[in-house]
Amino acid sequence: MDYATMEKTFNFSDVEKRTSDSWLRSGSFSVDCAAIDSGRSCYAIMMPPPNVTGVLHMGHLLNNTLQDILIRRASQRGEVAFWQSGTDHAGISMQVRVEKDLLSKGLDAKKMSREEFLRHAERWRDEHGDIILRQLRRLGVCCDLTRKVHTLDRDYSNCVLRGFVELYRRGHIYRGRRIVNWCPVSKTAISDEEVFTREVDGHLWRIRYELVDEPGKYIEVCTTRPETIGGDVAIAVNPNDLRYTDFLGKRCWRPFPREAIPIIADEAVDKSFGTGALKITPAHSAVDFEIGQRHNLPVRDAMNEDGTMNELAGKELAGIDRGAARVKSIEILRELGCLVSSEPHRSALGISERSGVPIEPRISEQWFLRYPHIDLAKRAVEEGHIRFFPRRWEKTYIHWLNNIHDWCLSRQLLWGHRIPVWYRIGADRQDPENWHVSIDGPADSENWERDGDVLDTWFSSAFWPLGTLGWPDDKLMETRKFSKFYPTHTLVTGPDIIFFWVARMVTMAVTFLGNDLKGKNLCEIVPFRNVYFTGIVRDNLGRKMSKSLGNSPDPIELLDRYGADSVRFGLVSSTPLGQDILFDEKNLELGRNFCTKLWNACRFRLMQGPPSDRCDFASSVAAAADGADVFDHQMASTLLAAFTTSRELLEGGGQGKSERRYLFQASLQTLEHFFRDDFCDFYVELCKWRLKELGNRKGQTLAMQDLILRTLLQLLAPFMPFITQELWNQLNFGTADEALHLVQLPDLGYALKANNLLATELELEQVAAFRMALTQLRAMTPSGFCGSLLFGQLPSSKPFEEKFRRPLLAMLGNIGVKNVEKIPENVAAVDTPWGRFALEANDGLSAESFAKIKDALALARRNIAANRAKLDDGTFLAKAPQNVVEGARRMLKENLELEAQLLGRLEGSGEVI
Repeated sequence: MDYATMEKTFNFSDVEKRTSDSWLRSGSFSVDCAAIDSGRSCYAIMMPPPNVTGVLHMGHLLNNTLQDILIRRASQRGEVAFWQSGTDHAGISMQVRVEKDLLSKGLDAKKMSREEFLRHAERWRDEHGDIILRQLRRLGVCCDLTRKVHTLDRDYSNCVLRGFVELYRRGHIYRGRRIVNWCPVSKTAISDEEVFTREVDGHLWRIRYELVDEPGKYIEVCTTRPETIGGDVAIAVNPNDLRYTDFLGKRCWRPFPREAIPIIADEAVDKSFGTGALKITPAHSAVDFEIGQRHNLPVRDAMNEDGTMNELAGKELAGIDRGAARVKSIEILRELGCLVSSEPHRSALGISERSGVPIEPRISEQWFLRYPHIDLAKRAVEEGHIRFFPRRWEKTYIHWLNNIHDWCLSRQLLWGHRIPVWYRIGADRQDPENWHVSIDGPADSENWERDGDVLDTWFSSAFWPLGTLGWPDDKLMETRKFSKFYPTHTLVTGPDIIFFWVARMVTMAVTFLGNDLKGKNLCEIVPFRNVYFTGIVRDNLGRKMSKSLGNSPDPIELLDRYGADSVRFGLVSSTPLGQDILFDEKNLELGRNFCTKLWNACRFRLMQGPPSDRCDFASSVAAAADGADVFDHQMASTLLAAFTTSRELLEGGGQGKSERRYLFQASLQTLEHFFRDDFCDFYVELCKWRLKELGNRKGQTLAMQDLILRTLLQLLAPFMPFITQELWNQLNFGTADEALHLVQLPDLGYALKANNLLATELELEQVAAFRMALTQLRAMTPSGFCGSLLFGQLPSSKPFEEKFRRPLLAMLGNIGVKNVEKIPENVAAVDTPWGRFALEANDGLSAESFAKIKDALALARRNIAANRAKLDDGTFLAKAPQNVVEGARRMLKENLELEAQLLGRLEGSGEVI
């Protein structure tokens, strides 16, 4: 391979397809069981299983990019890295999708048997359920597809059902009538996660209820839901509300259907809302239900499961929709003389995420879980067995566990894990004596009828780290290497599901693996060691990206336009730890530009000569060290600093610290800075002179470039896997078909030290001074300058050795230099360790040169302002890595010096700067 056969530009579409196929063909993403058994360290990540109905969105792009970075880096460390892939059956979302698909074919799901519907659903899943996993391949994700798990797979289903049965036997699962979130379209209970709130404009109606024993005397209430009056069973006031002391213990008439109901006292009533009196409808409000339970009130359900009113709502409302019933109820109240007034009122309304209609708080007979081992779930985080990144989410987690409510597990659907409960035919279903709870069912099945409901999808996903690794089947656990991969290492997810998934996985794990610990340490039974919470991807107005708002780009279109590496670069470079991301397509353009620069740098290397035959790291270091000079030593030290810093920012470690840091953005920026500023802008420019003027140094110069590029490609590979793999192959750094992510990172520090490639303190100072002088002199000699440099010794000057003189002048464009005894006064000058440089223009400054100097001055002043702002920011000083802070201080100093020099350069021009 040489530059002539290397494409001039990076053709990402061709490279991505070819490289992805090669990775899959070689099985480089699959777990190496032999390596596990050899005793190598293991590292596992569980992919949050995407819904089988899902397609790629921006959150998936971010989440899976970060997971991919972690798993590739684990492989580079020499660990056996396993990324569990899979899909979630998606409960209600899937059922709705299949019903729509059937309707489009002229079929009515409601007229089908359960078995017939499930056959259609399974067929749809098999045809469409892996779309998102195929889309993720475009992003380069290296999850193990050979061990893909679907939550309705037989083994996984066994895990979920076993969990339900065991929790029931331990007394944690019960059946009862309670208020749930009810979707009148899907006709099922839904989880809190499937409900979003929307601020809506409505009315607050003031209604009077006449006292039974004192005609003409009324107690007035305010309500936003007059259609539920038929469900009223009491009026409640706060016992400390002196306005209603005389009303307590009395009865009043419900307006319609007319019936006497009591007036009671309960501290849950808010004295400041409305009139301070609250109508109690236990079947239609969670708060009212709790009040009703405390006072032994009856439950009167005035609404059908489809959102229409029933006979208990009153004969005028029976059979009509709840919206129309609200209008009708106001008419009835007005006719009865019970409507006092109405006023505009804005309130939060719960909306079903699946159907888009308001949910109903509804009394319903359901299965509930009383959470077990909350104490262990809290201890797991409080004692540091599980660490959250950022740590602020620990408080949210603990707060939720301290205020937890019983979980409604059952869903009135056909698609999902059917509840493993049977009822004796013809017997009282309310009596637990007539229940059979098991996985396989009763032996005399003809005498029993199975529960028709399925389990909440979140219940099944709570077993994800357990079930995917074979629990509770001992043989499967051995086959899937449970003991090696559990606990898993890092979970990457969003903070919006910290309750619905993260906390529940912890609870299930400590419940089933702990069994009061049995001598195990808590750290051995938690499902993961670390949880990294991503931010939410938002648009430039701060709005969460969503299809409904129309502000979310199609990820596939972005991948088609920019390529996976550019998209990954753009996302990671704008991803501070745990903070929301303001997505800007310009970041993807920056990613594309970086890919172009990386491609061109490698192509430049091949233009100077064919790739070497050194495929191994050791020989590459040795060749680079043979004849290395001060500049090579400085570059080797700078490379090692970038290597070490980038890894510490991502992986932790360093200075006695082992804690993971997950600073993806800072880690990538460290590599970007080294590549752009140190390698391209300085070292490559130096090499151009070397290769032209010092023919005898060509072999060593190219070897040093190879060492830098191979190390840089390895470090960048987790972030940008496609272009780095392609360039690794083009430059002959590895053997044929070698997957770069499986090439172990070298012990760079040891190798450089062993080969005497690291710079001494003196060399670092010399090259730093050289680069500073080069920067300053370039600023003094803009393009178009006509003249030469004056050079004069200073009392403190050091010898201006040829090893510095020749490259300095060459990199300045071989500008002429005149040695003088003394630099004239009142001219722009630069002081260096070797003496003072000044300009001598032949004909003064040209207009073009003057304009360029002014532009350089403006840039220097912008840099000064930016760095001063950083250094005046206490948060930046406290949280930024020390090398970043020092870099800001250094940049401020350099730009202040540059400003002074440029001002001196323009002195006497007559212009105001």
